[in-house]
Amino acid sequence: MTTIRPAAPEDAASLAALAAATFTETFGHLYAPADLEAFLQTWKVPAIYARHLADPGIFLTVAEDPEGKLVGYVLAGPCKLPVADLAPTAGEVRELYLLASSQGHGLGTRLLDGALEWLDANGRSPLYVGVWSENHGAQRLYGRYGFRKVGEYEFPVGTHMDREFILEQVEDRS
Repeated sequence: MTTIRPAAPEDAASLAALAAATFTETFGHLYAPADLEAFLQTWKVPAIYARHLADPGIFLTVAEDPEGKLVGYVLAGPCKLPVADLAPTAGEVRELYLLASSQGHGLGTRLLDGALEWLDANGRSPLYVGVWSENHGAQRLYGRYGFRKVGEYEFPVGTHMDREFILEQVEDRS
């Protein structure tokens, strides 16, 4: 049985490896190798996750298989998306990833539920998430929670720019 637990400081290296693996597994085919490598070496490294883990304003939970291997995670906190007139209390689900082998078993929903509960308990409102424009599965998942498209922006992966949608939770369906 897969366990969901709060991430701990000693998880930083494993989290970075999982973040790089899940991003590559999900999106790696979209980018030139140099762009992918530049992105991974900048954003999916232990120092980034150690900083998140040390920040009390960040929610970071992991899914761990029975052998103790991390298979998924969710990261949430204050909104950093380019939203016009962003409320200072706005929250964001920043990252939600699972290894492909762990998808389809409700883990993503369990991780998302935990992040949304934490955001609510910490007075974060309104809530946002950024999603790649072609990631229809993620858009459907967030749609079930009342998230709707309210904007777009460009997300850099190396020199490549992705078209991303900004989704806002306009009604709570959790």
